[in-house]
Amino acid sequence: MSGFQLFLTGLGIASLLMVVIWVIAARIKNAGIVDIAWAMGFAPLALLYRVFGDGEPKRQNLITLMVVVWSLRLGIHLWKRVMGHYPEEDGRYRELRRAVAGHENFFFFWFFQAQAVLLALLSIPVLLANFDTHVQLGWYDFLGFSVWLIAIYGESLADRQLDAFKADPANRGKVCEQGLWYYSRHPNYFFEWLIWVAFFLFAFPAAWGWTTIFAPALMLFFLLRVTGIPYTEEQSLRSRGEAYRRYQQSTSAFVPWFKRKNVA
Repeated sequence: MSGFQLFLTGLGIASLLMVVIWVIAARIKNAGIVDIAWAMGFAPLALLYRVFGDGEPKRQNLITLMVVVWSLRLGIHLWKRVMGHYPEEDGRYRELRRAVAGHENFFFFWFFQAQAVLLALLSIPVLLANFDTHVQLGWYDFLGFSVWLIAIYGESLADRQLDAFKADPANRGKVCEQGLWYYSRHPNYFFEWLIWVAFFLFAFPAAWGWTTIFAPALMLFFLLRVTGIPYTEEQSLRSRGEAYRRYQQSTSAFVPWFKRKNVA
């Protein structure tokens, strides 16, 4: 099976997965489960590329392990978040549902299929890392793996710190400034982006691997300009008001850094 055929197979699997998720979402009236499916969808694609790719086995095993661990961790975290509020639907999807009232099923079918295409495209670094017979395990792989270790630990820690903060009733309506959240308003997004940097580093030495720079670049665009920080900040301003505005003025939005001083 050629690399292109393998990509098309992965796209087909992702598309079928999103059809199933669309049916379930329509039944339970909660489109938020697409986030869970998207995160967990990378694990089967990584395993597919490992089985049918003909790259160096040690590199294949390492990149597959990295993707599966990250995919399942994020998917389980999102499962707890989405289903923990069930039957309430995430605000993003409630707004979309209102905007397309009367055509929800049609809209969400194609919205979910767009997620399938994005899933397949972002899995290309993993595909290339599994498909190059000339690249042996080297320093660039250890660099990518080191970045991945930092990223997976940082993202997990940020999620745990925020969950612990929200679990305390005394913090209701307050802004989390504990742990990593003291240095960044969105440390979870920053370390999530580093995950994609790690995948790019792993794919880089493969043929055409340099082209996969699009993956971390695309994720950075989504996090900074589309569904990540802009939406989260709007929600936080509505719910926490002036306290969050002061947090914005004093704290880095993305990269963890020291707080700005002399903020009114």
